[in-house]
Order: sequence, then structure tokens, then C-alpha cells
Amino acid sequence: MTTVPGTPAALTPAALTPVAPASVPVIGVDEIDAAIDRRGAVDAIESALRDGVDIEADARRLFSPLDSGEFLLMPTQSPEHAGIKVVTIAPHNPERGLPKIQAWYLVFDAATLSPLAILEGAHLTTLRTPAVTAVAIRGMLQADPRGAREGIESLAVLGSGPQAEAHVRTLVDLMPVGAVSIVGRTAGRTADLVERLRADGIPAVGADAESRDAESLRAADVVIAATSSSVPVLGRDDVGAHAVVAAVGSHGADRRELAAELVTDADLVVEARASAFRENGNLLQARDLGDWQTGAQPVTNLRELVAGAFVRREARPAVYTGVGMSWEDLAVVARILRQAPSAEASPQRGNTDVRK
Repeated sequence: MTTVPGTPAALTPAALTPVAPASVPVIGVDEIDAAIDRRGAVDAIESALRDGVDIEADARRLFSPLDSGEFLLMPTQSPEHAGIKVVTIAPHNPERGLPKIQAWYLVFDAATLSPLAILEGAHLTTLRTPAVTAVAIRGMLQADPRGAREGIESLAVLGSGPQAEAHVRTLVDLMPVGAVSIVGRTAGRTADLVERLRADGIPAVGADAESRDAESLRAADVVIAATSSSVPVLGRDDVGAHAVVAAVGSHGADRRELAAELVTDADLVVEARASAFRENGNLLQARDLGDWQTGAQPVTNLRELVAGAFVRREARPAVYTGVGMSWEDLAVVARILRQAPSAEASPQRGNTDVRK
């Protein structure tokens, strides 16, 4: 942990009281990792859902254009905290040797709105996004009409970036996972990811996105799409009759990873219907907004899923598709604030994609 001068060295629960703006603790990557692991992030998300967070009333994500790119602002509140993630998206930064996307999370006391801490926001997102997906996947597996599933026999992941890797590692930490297939567009990145996973004992293999083994993909009981594609990378014929599918990569109403026939044939789970009907391209390009709003197809939200209200049909895939919501970040941040160690952390490291 680093601090503005005047900040107490220890970030203990007793120290987490409103402080003057000049002494707000800055919590970097290393201290985030010391305070919470992947299983802890999953538990933070699931606990927030079981404790009654109003996901349908969560604040909208706000986009604001800038000369060099845009801001993405994600505000929210809970009974204890108010928080906002501030993301900058600078498309030309890679040409300068800088990250395209950078982020910080600001958290405040809910009653006084006095600042409590600033957290590195990109690493926070690599924790919370796969944690949310894992909650959805576990719930959909447990609702399998053939009987509840407690693990994954075969996992296929489309994508080889930070979110693809984080999703594999989170699922492996959470439940038994058998064979792992990484389907990537860039051979070098795919091979590097497979090597990192295998070095940690995860039985991963690589596959090229253009010549992927269709039978192997259809045999996977869980398929994750974590790509930046604006056009579908998965259709109905690509997945098995009882597959669990999670699409978490593309964002925006004009982008999608799932073909319409996969969405309309599936039993659907989203973070919240309100956010999905605003900005989830997987849904909005499969049916008109009015059809979704009038219930042309059932859509279960995450709170209903963890409460056991999700019903799956025989021989139909179950699909989760997420856009990223503000309450999710705050749920993980609250857990970090309660458990952050007193030891100083090293400066924050590089950023990864935080739009999802």
C-alpha cells in the first residue's frame, strides 16, 4: 500500500474511517492480492447477491468523450460505502507504448461521503469479472436438468487475453475442472497462455480460432467467450445440447459474441435485466428491445439465480451474458477494505482491459 503523506501505515478495519482528502490510502496491485484471492472475490459477489443488493436499480455506466478517447464512469452505493470506478480509454496509447485502458477506484464513506481509499482499478476488474462469471456458471451447472453438476469436465475458452486467463484460474480455484482448451486468434499469445497454465498444473491445450476442432468445442460442458469480437464467435451448432455458455468479452449494444439462434434457443441469465436491455449486444441483436421488455423470452438475473429460481430445460444450452456492473466492483472493494493487511505493498503494476 502507498499513501499520500500523512496516511497511517496500517490499513486495518479501525483505520478505515473517513479521512481528509490529503491522506487517502492508495491500494496497489500487491496489496489487493494480499487482501483477497479469487475465491474471496467469488464469495464477495455471491454474498452481496444473497444479502439483497438491488441489482436492477444499480446506477448506469456513464461514457463521456474526450479529445484523446473517453471516460467510462461506474458509480454505485451500498449502506456502508459509495464508490466509483474511473476508466480512461485511449485508443492511440498502444502506439505510445502505454496501456489503452487504465482505471482507478475511489471509495467513500456512505454517510459522510468522505474518501476512504483509492484502489488500482484494472487489477480489481480482473478479479471481479471472472468472479461474477463463476457465480453464474456455478448456478447454471447446479440447475442442470440431468442433475446438479459440481464441477467442469471440459472447459473451452475463446480468447487468450487477461480475462480469458483470469476466468480459467478463477474456475480452477473454485471447482474441479478437467480438460481446458484455449481457442485463440493469435498463435503466440495462445501458446504463451497455455504454457503459463500448464506450468501451474492446469491441463490446458491450445487451438487455433480459424481451424478449431468443432467436435471438441461441442463436447465441452462449459464454453466461455472472452474476446473483443464485434461479430458472433459462437453459434447454436457450436455448442452441445446441455452446454453452459458465458459471453463476457464484447461490450456495447452494437457488439456481440453470440449468434442470435444461440441466444433465442437458450435458457438465459444476465447480471440484471435493466443493464442487459440497455447495453448487451448479445441480447439486443438477437431480438428487438420491445420483445425483451414484453417477455418474449424468459431472462433470469443473478440474484434470482443464486436464490435457486433459474429453471433449465432439457437439451437446451444455458447462456450467461454480462456487461459489467458497478455494484460488482464495490462488493469486492468492500471485502478488500475489511481484509487489507498492514504491510506496505509495492507500486501498482500494468493495466488490463477493464471495460468488462
